[in-house]
Amino acid sequence: MNKKIVLGFVLLHFVCSTYGQELQARLTVSALKINSQVDKKIFQTLQSGLINFLNNRKWTPDTYQPNEKIQCNFFLSIEQDLGNNVFKGKLTVQAARPVLNSAYQSPLINYLDDDVTFRYVEFQPIEFNENRIQGSDPVAANLTAIFAYYVDIILGFDYDSFSPRGGDIYFQKAWNIVNNAPESSNISGWKPFDGQRNRYWLAENLHNNQYALIHDAIYAYYRSGLDNFYDNENNGRNGVMNCINYLNTINSENPNSMILSFFLQGKSSELIKVFSHADAGTKIRARDILQKIDITNIAAYKELK
Repeated sequence: MNKKIVLGFVLLHFVCSTYGQELQARLTVSALKINSQVDKKIFQTLQSGLINFLNNRKWTPDTYQPNEKIQCNFFLSIEQDLGNNVFKGKLTVQAARPVLNSAYQSPLINYLDDDVTFRYVEFQPIEFNENRIQGSDPVAANLTAIFAYYVDIILGFDYDSFSPRGGDIYFQKAWNIVNNAPESSNISGWKPFDGQRNRYWLAENLHNNQYALIHDAIYAYYRSGLDNFYDNENNGRNGVMNCINYLNTINSENPNSMILSFFLQGKSSELIKVFSHADAGTKIRARDILQKIDITNIAAYKELK
């Protein structure tokens, strides 16, 4: 596993003989917007159950040392009590990846899913079966289907960042969840007609060969780019430049694609720092591309001049 070799260099001083699961996930469930008579203790129980689900389930066949675990954060904000133990909310998903020869964690994912509906009865088992994603109650199963989906997306990005197309198996798992997702009148986000930016379109873009360059972009950004900054800043910057060239091609061929905005979310400050000390030509080229592909942050990229 290439990732293990790289992380061995990143944290060579850390020696530990114990092994564990893949994630070091922090999760918070907030129900501040719920004014119903629901006992708020149920959400504390839900939070504990989800933390256990994320951190103690084995998500890959690989063995991880403690220093290799993927740093990630989940924030589940419950917005509505729909009755009959059914709740609707929003889920923020964040994950980061260490940069070689530094203590810096570069963002992999920073995304808000605003369409999370699920049934939860206190102390009900929080389980996920890849072969029976709908479960016996689709609305209850939707909770773990969503979390398992985002774990696979995180794993896919992380593996892609360490080896070319290394994340394919996990993007395929996410696509499998989409194709077998729970179905109910309360549930949305899994279908192409549920919106232009949802779980369906993210997994579709990552699975579709029409967007194959995104995998080259992920590898170029992290492994060929950021990981090289310590040894050779110019080489590292060239790697990141290759990444945004790939993204520019994706944007030209598939304007307004979800995967482009998903990849760039939360990276503008990092990209500005990468190119702030570049030569004038590289800086201008980077600025022009970034302002075209990351419209939300056009004003921020004006710093590159």
